[in-house]
Amino acid sequence: METKIRPVVLSGGAGTRLWPMSRSPSPKQLHKLVGSETMLQLTLARVADRELFAPPLIVANEAHAPEIERQLADPHFDIEALVLEPAGRNTAAAIALAACLAASEDILLVMPSDHLIGDTSAFLAAVQQARSSAEAGWLVTFGIQPTRAETGYGYIRRSSELSSGVHRVKSFVEKPEAAVAARLAADGDHYWNAGIFMFRADAFLSALETHAPDVLRAVRPSVELGSAREGRFRPDAEAFEGAPSISVDHAVMEKSEQVAVVPVDMGWSDLGSWDALYEALLKDGGGNGTSGDVVAIGCSNSLIRSSGPLVAAIGVEDLIIVATEDAVLVMPRGQSQRVREAVEACRAADRHKLL
Repeated sequence: METKIRPVVLSGGAGTRLWPMSRSPSPKQLHKLVGSETMLQLTLARVADRELFAPPLIVANEAHAPEIERQLADPHFDIEALVLEPAGRNTAAAIALAACLAASEDILLVMPSDHLIGDTSAFLAAVQQARSSAEAGWLVTFGIQPTRAETGYGYIRRSSELSSGVHRVKSFVEKPEAAVAARLAADGDHYWNAGIFMFRADAFLSALETHAPDVLRAVRPSVELGSAREGRFRPDAEAFEGAPSISVDHAVMEKSEQVAVVPVDMGWSDLGSWDALYEALLKDGGGNGTSGDVVAIGCSNSLIRSSGPLVAAIGVEDLIIVATEDAVLVMPRGQSQRVREAVEACRAADRHKLL
């Protein structure tokens, strides 16, 4: 009997690039962005087939536990455990927590909780394609065929083919300048780094011990000294907080020689900005994506969203308008990376309740 794949869902981020909707107490994975379910619920629905997948581990912020449990109260969202980080230490430590809790031979499928995957069938086919390489000890990542010269994503350069549809990784490229991004998007050998990984738990821990031992030296005792109760696992805070804050890419994937990539076209977006969300939404005849209490009259090519008061927009075009109960964001489409400026302005003005 084949070992089932153990999903690991990372849900610790704050998602401030979608401010003012997404904030540290209620990040974007807990919101309904593209339909009737939250991004976390959509992520778990992709791995609901219990013939293929074991119940997931969710690694999350302690402060989000009540809302996560509320959202997953339906029995079909069966999970193995909610692993609650006492402090944010980036993805290497978060994944190490799951790997230490899993059986050594478990195949872990690590996924962010806040990404959009439009074609679930293609996603599942890629997972099956990656399985044999993961079982053989490879650290597998999933690459997205570039559709534009995107400077906001990292890139993966493929090398020789290991098996059908699985390639050895030659190198990783940090978020490039525009001219470099244009070249990478066109050459056919580079893919966007989706931040989705698949490997055996013991293979990942071995790579971590080799390339980022400080992470493992903190995480392993935090698990050994941790406590489990009513579906929640809490690592020992003092031990865990000793872990360096480093991404899994920097800690392991960019250093190991046993890294592979599976290219996949699955309608992927990280929904990492208001512009990205606009692109993912269904539009009306005027090219508008609206949500909530919105009246749009003579508007075109705009994102208009409200979770607070009525927003009435007349004759606007190419705008992003987002209203919550206590804040309104208005900006031209194409400038959503500047949201961080508004966040920093609120922080500088000591308006922390807005963050």
